[in-house]
Parts: sequence; C-alpha cells; structure tokens
Amino acid sequence: MKASLALTAIAALAAKASAACWSEAYGYPCCSSASTEVIYVDGDGEWGIENGSWCGISKDDPRGGCFSDTLGYPCCTSTTNVIYTDSYGRWGVENSGWCILDDSSNPGYGSDDYTVGSQYSLSGNPFAGHKFYVNPYYVDKVDKAIAQMHDYDSSLKFKAEKMKEYSNAIWLDTIDNMEAWLERNLKGALAQQNAEGSRVLTVFVVYDLPGRDCQALASNGELLANNGDMKRYKSEYIDIVDSHLSTYKSQPIVLVIEPNSLVNLVTNLENIPACADSEKYYLDGHAYLIKKFGSHPHVAMYLDIGHAFWLGWDDKRASAAKIYSKVINSGAPGKVRGFASNVANYTPWEDPELSRGPDTEWNPCPDEKRYIKAMYKEFKAAGISSVYFIEDTSRNGVKNDRYHPDEWCNQMGSGIGARPKAYPVSGMEYLDAFYWVKPYGESDGTSDEYDKSFDGYCGHATAMKPAPEAGQWFQKFFEEGLMNANPPL
Repeated sequence: MKASLALTAIAALAAKASAACWSEAYGYPCCSSASTEVIYVDGDGEWGIENGSWCGISKDDPRGGCFSDTLGYPCCTSTTNVIYTDSYGRWGVENSGWCILDDSSNPGYGSDDYTVGSQYSLSGNPFAGHKFYVNPYYVDKVDKAIAQMHDYDSSLKFKAEKMKEYSNAIWLDTIDNMEAWLERNLKGALAQQNAEGSRVLTVFVVYDLPGRDCQALASNGELLANNGDMKRYKSEYIDIVDSHLSTYKSQPIVLVIEPNSLVNLVTNLENIPACADSEKYYLDGHAYLIKKFGSHPHVAMYLDIGHAFWLGWDDKRASAAKIYSKVINSGAPGKVRGFASNVANYTPWEDPELSRGPDTEWNPCPDEKRYIKAMYKEFKAAGISSVYFIEDTSRNGVKNDRYHPDEWCNQMGSGIGARPKAYPVSGMEYLDAFYWVKPYGESDGTSDEYDKSFDGYCGHATAMKPAPEAGQWFQKFFEEGLMNANPPL
C-alpha cells in the first residue's frame, strides 16, 4: 500500500484497538442495542441508524475479532503459529502473506518482549557470533511446498523440512513489500533476541532502484529512471528503511544493496540504452543510501558485485574497482562493510575443471573462489579500506546444465549449496560468510514468451519450463534443488 494509505489504515486500526466497538474506528458510535434494526451490511459489519446518524451494531464482530483487513491483511484461517505480537494482535503467515489471529483465544497475548535495548555496535564480521533469523515468510512457502509433495516421497519431505531451519534474506523489492516485511521481521528478531538473551542477525536485500535491472526484463522494478521516481525512492523507500534502522538499534542487521545495479554500470552503459538512462539514478541512489544506512553502527552493508562470469575478466575487474571506489566515497561518511557475490546466481564456489581458455572466454576467474580472491586484490589496490565478502551459496551446490556460465534464469540441474556460515573458508579471512541471499524455490522469471516481463534467457534450452513470473514459487525447481543439494540436506 502507498505510505499515505498505510498511515490512514494504521490510525484506523490503532483507534479500533481501544474502541468499545468496531465502528468507532471509522468515527461512528456503537448502536445502543444489539437489537437495533439492520439498515445496511458491508465488509465491516452491520449498520443501523440512531438519532439520525449511522451506528455500528456490536452483536459480535463480524470478523471474529480480526481487524487486520483495515490494513489490507486477512484473518488467519488455518495457521496457529504466532510469528510476532504487537498492540494490534497476534500475527501469523498464511498463503505467503501476513494474517492476524483471533486474540480472544490467546491466553499469552502480548507476552513477547519488544523492548529495544541500548545501541549495539558491530565489530568485525557481522555474521560471527550471532544467531541467524529464520524468515517466517519463507517457512510458510516451504510448508505449502511440502503439502504439494506425494505422501510416499518421505525423503523429499524430510529435505524440505530441513530447509526451514536455515536463514535466508528478506527481499524488500517494492515499497509495499518493504512496508509489509521490514518492521515485522525486525520485531520478530528483536523478540527472539530478548527471549534468548543473544543477538539475532537479520539480513535484508535493498532492491528498488529506479530503472532497476536495466539489462533484464524479468526483474524490472516498479520505479522508472526519472526524477520523480528518484524522489519516491528516497522519501518512500530509503527514508522509511532508515527510520526503522534507527528504531531497532539494539540488534545486528545486514543489508545487501541493490543487486545487478553497479555491475551494469561496469559492463552495459555503452550497449544498453536503458542502462545509460539509469546511470545517474544508480549513482545518486547509492550515495544517498550509503550516507543514511552507513551511519548506523549496528548495520553492515554489502554492495553487489555480480558474479565470476560477469566481472571476472581483468579489464572488467579494473573498471569495477574504479566505479565501486567512487561510489563508496560518494556516500561518505557512511561506511560500507564489503561486497556480495553470486546473488541469485549459480556459479560454483570451486570448479577445478575450468581454467582460462576458450571454454570460459579466457576468464581468469572461472569460479567464485578465484573471483573473490582477485576482487579482493583489485579493491585493495584501488584504495577501498573495508574489503570483505559474502557469497550467496543458495543455488550453487552443483555445476548445472548451463550451456554458458552467464545463463541466469531457472537453470535446470541446479542444487542448494553450502549452508549459511560465518568464516566458511580457512585462509580467506576476508570472506565473512556463505549465506543464502536468494530464497530457493522462487522463480527468476516467466517462460511465457507472451508475458510483458518475459526475458529471452528464461526461454533458453537450459531454463526450466514452464516457469512462473519472477519471485513466484516454482515447485518443480524447488524439488530439484532439494534432490541436488550439495552437501546433502
């Protein structure tokens, strides 16, 4: 929902929380008697007239004590799992979205502790020494996926159940999704942190730049490359995120910043007009958010650097170092921890079968390990002071069926990779973590060539079909990833 509508809805819901009956939230009194004649019925309840004015008939709340429709969220119909509790009620996740439970049957209502403690400051690797928050939205998706599996396939169901134990990033890929997911998950992590007495790390992906993914169609965003949408990006997206970061200051937070943006400035300015049109907004957006987010001592940022088969060549790495150094300096005094590689991609961590030659278009970095080692040297030589990396291992467990390593859409033969872990590789102290940035099972893009968001890569021979639109659940892809997981689940 738009910010203005959200504020109106929140105000209405807050009023309802203290109202004697549901109609007071809308500025109308309760009818004096439950037997008042029903004049009109709508989604909110039954309405009568007393003293020449509308009143709400409060026999029983027609929504059974559930008021979340005011904010555009339904009542929960099957789940009883409470993800978090606030002054409005108990919230769960159902059908991959938030829902509210009937608080009248909850003896523990309001028992979670959402007290924000003193300012926390990260020191060193933000993934080290912290528990990783498990995304309830993803857990609900996996539950739905398990329900679709055959009863006889107990092994596959077991592997899927294991997926619910691991953390992955929460993507804030639209203004609406940011409003729906950011604070709720910060509060969920805070409640867990207070209950367990140890810091809980939450990872978010900031992903809504104007002209987003200028080289692709499947993942184009809601904001266009123009001045008006740039203002929206700052005021309706970045500023709101920053406000929540300021509020939830006692817990560690990692932000993966705008996948596929700066890498496009390295490689696609001259050959793709949409990327040239987006350049100033990419640069301005990064400068703005680095200044904002980089001022928080409990927040660590990682800028996206594509993957080995995007920037692995010597000339591209050299160009990247100049651009990233410029971008980081433009956001001063805000601080950037480092860089995120292989986000939502499939490039293996190690592939000893590949070397610099015709099969790799003479790429000296044909796997992620060699790429990160080379980028570390390149960034250091460019004068970047904080050079640390995280590697997205959500989908690179096996070398898949790609004809060419730059294939990126729903690749067949893929498998879930190494589990999230801090300091995963001995001797690479600058590698902060393996982490699942991309939630496995979400589609990269539709295979329907008649869809306006269709990208040709999603129609290639190695792309699994039929595939839903980007971000939607892809059951067949998920099940294949479970079977191919390396190490096994």
